[in-house]
Amino acid sequence: MSDGQMHLAGKREGIRGELRRNVLGQLKDQIYLEDEQLYDQIDAAIRQKGREVYLPLKERLWLRNSLYDSFRRLDILQELLDDKEVTEIMINGAGKIFIEKKGKMLLWNRRFEKTEQLEDIIQQIVGKVNRIVNVSSPIADARLEDGSRVHIVLPPVALDGPVVTIRKFPEPVTIEKLIRFQAITEEAAAFLEKLVEARYNIFVSGGTNSGKTTFLNALSSFIPEQERVITIEDSAELQIRHVPNLVRMETRNANTEGEGEITISQLIKAFLRMNPSRIIVGEVRGGEALDMLQAMNTGHPGSLSTGHGNSPQDMLSRLETMVLMGADLPLDAIRSQIASALDIMVHLGRLKDGSRKVLSIVEIGGYENGKVGQEVLFFYDRKEKRLKKCGELKARDKLADVCG
Repeated sequence: MSDGQMHLAGKREGIRGELRRNVLGQLKDQIYLEDEQLYDQIDAAIRQKGREVYLPLKERLWLRNSLYDSFRRLDILQELLDDKEVTEIMINGAGKIFIEKKGKMLLWNRRFEKTEQLEDIIQQIVGKVNRIVNVSSPIADARLEDGSRVHIVLPPVALDGPVVTIRKFPEPVTIEKLIRFQAITEEAAAFLEKLVEARYNIFVSGGTNSGKTTFLNALSSFIPEQERVITIEDSAELQIRHVPNLVRMETRNANTEGEGEITISQLIKAFLRMNPSRIIVGEVRGGEALDMLQAMNTGHPGSLSTGHGNSPQDMLSRLETMVLMGADLPLDAIRSQIASALDIMVHLGRLKDGSRKVLSIVEIGGYENGKVGQEVLFFYDRKEKRLKKCGELKARDKLADVCG
């Protein structure tokens, strides 16, 4: 941004700040105000300012919308949230806002006037999803009404002021779109569709920002609509719209007294008493992995989940560690539990060009000689730049019911 542009942007923000303070002064004695009444107050303030300085129509409209957003929505962030080309918002303290737009990371030309303004928005966000974030508990995950993920870190952990990362949650990406984006082939997609319908237990692994939740949403679209499905998540992100008998559950953090926490493990145990057809656990990160595996092993086939892993083998090792976090069991027992619970692992990755791909589809088959069996069915050939079939499914008993 040039010096001239920065000067104009600063002048614009100055006028906006002045008008906001004027409107706020008018609202002090108002207990409740309808949107139309708020707009009336904003319009009056803009007209008054227009008598002092020249404000073009375009500028007046921007001020009107921006001031409304500051009172009823998420202030200056609303402009970014409404911009469909912006996929991620990164706030490094009140003075620096970065955005990811069309795959590129850019410094935005606006910022918060003061830290208190950002802190007010943070409390507005966490309050709507019954989360708590403060100096005593400075890290929190939340979500916006549209499903966008929010991660918050406050001082003293964040040294330069509050840090907020918002990953916008777009419309659910269908398997057809993933095929069009060349994230998966038609052959592999059709194969997975049959597996979901046949109630194979499928686990999706991948690194950070590899598209695990997006892919889980796409897989969920294959679930027959007559089933009873229960989803369990830390922060509700799944968008399953075709299943009428759907129960959505979300964890809850402890309150300031350290009470009232609801964990994924507790929700999985509750799920077992709800007569579900299958369970979907958004992501396993700790001891709840054992509860999930036991649920898969005790009459709830067709369950789906995701986890953070850099390869299928790495994901299996991480699952072992997660189970050990929740129970003191022999390693042989843990590996046997994993081998009997999981049928298929789909591993995702992000290539150097930023594209997300299915890198492998692996059959998990039995436990012998201290190892969980793995058979690669599809793998991504980096030279040919495509997903290739390289093996045949061995456990075909459930598939026979679907294929006739």
